[in-house]
Amino acid sequence: MASTDLEPLSESVPATRARPHKVIGPRSLSSRTLLRNLRALASYRDLIGTLSLHRIKVRYKQSLLGPAWAIAQPVALMVIYTVIFSRIAKMPSEGVPYALFAYAALLPWTYFASAVTTSTGGIVSNVELIRKVYFPREILPLSYIITALFDFLVASIVGGSLMLYYGVALTPRALYAIPLIIIATVFATAMALFLSAAQVWFRDFGVGLPLLLQAWMFATPVVYPLAAVPSSLRSIYDLNPMVGVVENFRRVLVQGSSIDAPSLLLSGAVSAVLLPVAYAWFKHAEATMADVI
Repeated sequence: MASTDLEPLSESVPATRARPHKVIGPRSLSSRTLLRNLRALASYRDLIGTLSLHRIKVRYKQSLLGPAWAIAQPVALMVIYTVIFSRIAKMPSEGVPYALFAYAALLPWTYFASAVTTSTGGIVSNVELIRKVYFPREILPLSYIITALFDFLVASIVGGSLMLYYGVALTPRALYAIPLIIIATVFATAMALFLSAAQVWFRDFGVGLPLLLQAWMFATPVVYPLAAVPSSLRSIYDLNPMVGVVENFRRVLVQGSSIDAPSLLLSGAVSAVLLPVAYAWFKHAEATMADVI
C-alpha cells in the first residue's frame, strides 16, 4: 500500500533537467569550420553591440571632457609634429598645410594603433567572464575595435574643421575613405585576434606593443610623404598594410588626388590574407585559454 501511495507522488515531480554545457575543444583549420564559427559569431551580434556600448560608456564615465578625449591624442600629436617636422625639420607636405597633412594621416593611424593596443589585453582583462560563461571569445577584442572606431569618428570632426579652416574642399574621391577604413579595420582585427590570444601565454606582447607601434608609425608615411621613401626600399616598405591606408586616406581626403593603386591593392591583399589566418589560429587557441589565463 505504501508503495502504491508513493507512485502518484513520484509521477508529479518533474525530472531535473541537466544544465546546458559546452565543451570547447581545439578547432580544425578547415574553411567549413571557419564558416560555422562565423555563423555562431553572428548569432551573438547583440552581445557584441552591448559590450561595445558598455566599453564606450565606461571609457568616458566620470570624465569632464567625455568623448572629447578621443580628439586629444591626434590633436596633441598634430601640434607636436607640426612644430618639430614643419618648423624645425622642414618636412615637405606636398602643398598642404602641414597641420592638415599630419592630422589626415594621424586619423587612420591613431584608429589602428588604439584598436590594436586596447584589444590586445581584451582576453586577459576579462578572466572571470571567460571562466564562467561561454561565448565566442573573439567578441572581446572585436568590442575594443568598435570602441576605437567610435573614437575615430569623433576625431574626424576636428579633421573636417581643419579642412574648413584651411579652405580645403572635399572632392568625390573622398568616398574612397570608406573602403580605406574597412581595410584598416580588417588589418586591425587580424592583429587584434593574433595578439590578444598570444597575450594569454606571453604577457610580453602587451608590454612591448607600445614600443612596436611607435616604431611602426615611423615606418608608415604619417609625418612624411610617401614620395620621401627611397624607391629602392618601396618593395619592402609597401608590405606594411598601413602604408596604403594612410597614404591614400590623406591623398583622397585633403589633397583631392587619385589613389595610389599599387599600395592600396597590396594593403587590401595582405589584410585579406592575414584575417582568416589569424581567426583560424585564434579559434584553435580558444580551447585552452580558460586553463592558461
